[in-house]
Amino acid sequence: MSYWKTHIPAGVQDFLPDEYYNKLLMENKAREIFDKWGYLEVEPPSFEYFDVFSEGKPSIEQEQMFKFFEPGNRILVLRPDFTMPIARIVATKLRDERLPIRLSYVGNVYRYEELQSGKQREIAQAGIELMGIKGVEADAEVIAIAIESIKNMGLSNFQIDIGQVEFYKGLIEECGIKGEEADRLTSLIDNKNMLALELFLNKLNVSDNTKTFLKKLPLLYGDSSMLDEAYSIANNSKSKKAVDNLYTVYEILKDYGLSKYITFDFGMVHSINYYTGIIFKGMTSDIGYPICGGGRYDGLVSEFGYDIPATGFALGIKRILIALERQKGLFERPNIDVLVVFDEEDRKQGYEYMGKLRKEGKRVEHFLLDRDKVDIKEYAISKSIDKIVDIKKGKIEEMIL
Repeated sequence: MSYWKTHIPAGVQDFLPDEYYNKLLMENKAREIFDKWGYLEVEPPSFEYFDVFSEGKPSIEQEQMFKFFEPGNRILVLRPDFTMPIARIVATKLRDERLPIRLSYVGNVYRYEELQSGKQREIAQAGIELMGIKGVEADAEVIAIAIESIKNMGLSNFQIDIGQVEFYKGLIEECGIKGEEADRLTSLIDNKNMLALELFLNKLNVSDNTKTFLKKLPLLYGDSSMLDEAYSIANNSKSKKAVDNLYTVYEILKDYGLSKYITFDFGMVHSINYYTGIIFKGMTSDIGYPICGGGRYDGLVSEFGYDIPATGFALGIKRILIALERQKGLFERPNIDVLVVFDEEDRKQGYEYMGKLRKEGKRVEHFLLDRDKVDIKEYAISKSIDKIVDIKKGKIEEMIL
């Protein structure tokens, strides 16, 4: 037998009953929150034309996409994220809907990732997109839903780190840093690589004062006091306006009663060509990777011919499951309630009895083995079934184990 016949590709997994039970439960707990906040679920196709993700400012690099061809040599891709397809749906099929449009999704995305702890190539996600409205209330709503969703899943030890890409854009514009130098600087700050950052800044033709505050950026992380410090660093209107935006969003989140989950990270500057304002990610000490991520991306829907603002986030279901397991927060899969045993002469009555129990909401298993060769009680115990019903010649006998 071929080795490949009994193995699966790297980056994917088989979900066995216990974990799949929890996966579905987490997805439904996310759905529950999305629905209560007025978001309507949609499902884009699993594969789309490459053009959907290749033009404009994509959030996913094309090297991360799984590509294939349809007849006629048109390039298709397995869905690498939900935001672009939902932007396409809103711009083409929901264009006449009254704004704002609140949409949610649950499903898998597919990305070619370097395999590390917590990274997969088939990624289960749940998330929302709030299309057609700007402003701090919309930003705060999306962050609040992320928090409520994670809480509803049972995760207790987590926080939401919030940044603002316009703050950083204002700083590098003020410094006159452009092109490849700006890209390299962004990468070093976002990865908080302090040694490499210092060496890189020493080579830049900028003032010592500029070098000093750029070195501070990865360290501008913590509670709301970071807002005051960031404001003191900013010497341009774009950066100051970005901090004002964060002040207001934080005040709204305090009114929601969610401020204890919030920290600020001005060194979070990833995807600055994609995001246009607030960005955030959910973190927990139980794993080293974000459990959710999102932000504002006002230029996205316009790439499909409909110029409206947008914001949203995605939850990583697998990572949340890992964190829940480490916090001992996973749920036990329910056992079978009743094992029903009968022979051929009692078959009709047995089927009717099992049907009645199932209508009552019981989980019922029909014993299909030869009772003369298999010990029924031992079988029930091995399956963690604590009740046996034996139907013989019309009589019903119950046994509680």
